[in-house]
Amino acid sequence: MLQMIERVNHFIQPILWGWPILICILLAGILFTVRLHFFQFTKIGLWLKVTFVGIFRRKKQSSDGISPFQALTTALAGSIGTGNIVGVATALTLGGPGAIFWMWVSALLGMMTIYAETVLGMKYRKKDKNGKWLGGAMYYIEYGLKCKPLAIIFAIACVLASFGMGNMAQANAIGGALRDSFGVNTTVTGVVVALVVFIILSGGIQRIAKVTEKVVPVMAGVYLMAGIIVIAVHGNMLPNVFGQIFSGAFNLQSATGGISGSVMMIALRSGVSRGIFTNEAGLGSSVMAHTEADCKEPAEQGMWGIFQVFTDTIVMCTITALCILCSGVMTTGKDGGALSTAAFHTVFGVFGDGVISVSITLFAFATMLGWSHYGQCGLRYLCGDKLLVPYRILFAFFAAASCGMDLTLVWDICDTLNGFMAIPNLVAVFLLSNQVIKETEEYFIRRKKHLPLKQLE
Repeated sequence: MLQMIERVNHFIQPILWGWPILICILLAGILFTVRLHFFQFTKIGLWLKVTFVGIFRRKKQSSDGISPFQALTTALAGSIGTGNIVGVATALTLGGPGAIFWMWVSALLGMMTIYAETVLGMKYRKKDKNGKWLGGAMYYIEYGLKCKPLAIIFAIACVLASFGMGNMAQANAIGGALRDSFGVNTTVTGVVVALVVFIILSGGIQRIAKVTEKVVPVMAGVYLMAGIIVIAVHGNMLPNVFGQIFSGAFNLQSATGGISGSVMMIALRSGVSRGIFTNEAGLGSSVMAHTEADCKEPAEQGMWGIFQVFTDTIVMCTITALCILCSGVMTTGKDGGALSTAAFHTVFGVFGDGVISVSITLFAFATMLGWSHYGQCGLRYLCGDKLLVPYRILFAFFAAASCGMDLTLVWDICDTLNGFMAIPNLVAVFLLSNQVIKETEEYFIRRKKHLPLKQLE
């Protein structure tokens, strides 16, 4: 049975998650960048004021939703994960320093893709009988695009992906990190993680948001400070490293081993795919967190989406990349988490190994919280609230069971499920693009005329 699933998946995966999807995601970013007059650059002062400055004057949770900052941290919990540490190292191994340039490009364009997704999500979200917000790509696919079958495909893929990439893969990373650095038995790790996750999930989005708004800033801040120290110690290498990044991005030499293509194309694919994997722009997943916010303006919540991609990829992933490149560990032949660990080891010694292990643990745990919410949103769309408790029990069970497993097939299937999410979402984003433009233009008219904020019912 497993062999048949593997064969089918290997046939479908290149179709769903190859160059065509990557190109479509980039084109979506280009479309909204051009039509909104390079918003992520020209309005940088505004979206930083709404988001970064807004963090320091954020309001408390409301009764019918969560604050925009809590929506951001929940979305960041889903996107800041092992990809920021392991995925960046893998991109460097496959595509060289040039992959980082293309990762930046995908992030800059992804800012506008996720802006569009969030605006549409806010526009088409609904309230349930208890006055709680229901939102996500499936709602703008059904009510905006008028295509419920595509919405159902998206929701099913989202639920399944929440068990794979959002749960098993992350729990497995936690188990491996704690075992390798601290000798913790993976069974013990699995049981503890499962219990903690179940307790948090039982409190719904309100409890998830309360946890993520505390965990995400702390874990990101600690990792950033440690990374900045590593870069500062090797600061004399920075000019050379940036030279490698830009020259490697446009290297047109033939790939080694007689493979058809160019080094530039390998770097481009590695950087773009890793960038999309970590910030999830184009998948429509983080919309489910942003639409829970009690923000009245879709455009302003869209700016929190821009800030999400900026933080996740431009800041977090860049720190990891610069640590690896500046420390000179690329020549060690290591890959993935081991490469990131080696970079931190050059400055902190054995303590650096612990920093990476703890970071992987916290990042992966946060991802589990974010994706558990996405899975519940997909399930709620498909069949209401009646299966939420069984879902939470299953989610905890898979977390416990996967800590010591070989998850190669799970990772492959997750890429396929991402494709099943991306395709319906991108179809809606392209066809509903005029609504994004209109909503943004109306927002700026209200700002210019000092009119009241839009009231969303």
